[in-house]
Amino acid sequence: MARLTQADLADLNTSFEQSSPQDLIRWAKKTFGSRIAALTSMQRAGNVVCHMLYELQLDLPVLFVDTGVLFQETLDTRDKLIERYGLNIVTLKPELTMEEQTAKYGVLYLDPEGQRQCCFMRKSEPLIRVADQYDAFISSLRRSDGGARARVPVLSLDAETNSVRINPLVNFSDEQMAQYLADNEIPVNPLHAQGYATIGCNRCTTPVLPTEPKRAGRWRHLGPWSQYCGINPTDLMNPVEISIDLPLELIDRILGRSTDFII
Repeated sequence: MARLTQADLADLNTSFEQSSPQDLIRWAKKTFGSRIAALTSMQRAGNVVCHMLYELQLDLPVLFVDTGVLFQETLDTRDKLIERYGLNIVTLKPELTMEEQTAKYGVLYLDPEGQRQCCFMRKSEPLIRVADQYDAFISSLRRSDGGARARVPVLSLDAETNSVRINPLVNFSDEQMAQYLADNEIPVNPLHAQGYATIGCNRCTTPVLPTEPKRAGRWRHLGPWSQYCGINPTDLMNPVEISIDLPLELIDRILGRSTDFII
C-alpha cells in the first residue's frame, strides 16, 4: 500500500475544474472500475447524479443510508428512482433501530455531542461497514451550497472509509441544477417544495425561511454550530489534512503516472 494525500491531487483537481459532470463520472468509473459506488440522500443533487448514471449507462451501485427515521417522502423518492431508471440502489441501515438506540443511549440528538454520536451511528457507520468493498465514492456536493462546502474540491479524500470522493457537481449552480431537473423531468423529493432546503432525519430537519441559509433547518434546536452530520468528511475538517492508503498501482492510475522501481 502507498499513501495518497490531498496535496497529491492538487494538479488533477486544477485540471478537472473545467470538466463536465459527465466527464468526471466517466473518468471515475474508468479509473476505479468495480471498486466505486455513488452516494445519495435522495435530495436534488443526488437525483441529478442518479440521472447522469442512468444516461451514461454505467453499471455501479448507488448507496443510500436509511437511518430508520427518514421522512416517508425520502423513501418514496428512492423507490421512484429505482422504478424509473432501473438503478441498483443499495439501502444501508444502522445496526440498531432508533427505539433500540434510545433504550440504550437515551435521546442523543438533544445536545451537540449527542447529535454527533447519533449521526455517526445512524449515517456514517452503515457506510463504514461496507467501505472495504470500494476505493471511491461519487458524491453530489456543490460549492453553491455555501458554508463548509463553498471550497470543496472536485476530488477529496475520506480517511474514515479510506476512499477518494469524486464531486462532479461542484460547479453546478442552483440555476443549472433546477434547469437540469426540469429538462429531464427527474423525480424530486416533494419536501423541497414545502420549504425544506436540505433534508435529513425527521427528528432534526425543519423547513427554512427564504432569508435563512440553506442549512438553517438542520439541527435547528442545537444552534448554528450543528449543521453537518459528518458523512461528508470535507464538511468537518480541512481536506488538506487528510490522507489515505491505496495500492500504488491505483494511485498511479488516479494521478496518470507510472512508478518505476529499481532493485
